[in-house]
Amino acid sequence: MNEDRIKGNWKQFTGKVKEQWGKLTDDDLDVIAGKRDQMLGKLQERQGLARDAAEDQLRNWERANPDFRWD
Repeated sequence: MNEDRIKGNWKQFTGKVKEQWGKLTDDDLDVIAGKRDQMLGKLQERQGLARDAAEDQLRNWERANPDFRWD
């Protein structure tokens, strides 16, 4: 997947991400920029989650949003 398509895909899904994890800021989403490892780190930091819990939440979100592809 090319970089423009990934960025477009991420922009499309940021609203869904914010619905799921309201503590993530627009700046956080800019840092994450479609990168799964960055997303895990921000979930741990902002939501106060252990790595395993963040991973579980992210996997559940991925199942609910199968059209999304990480960078």
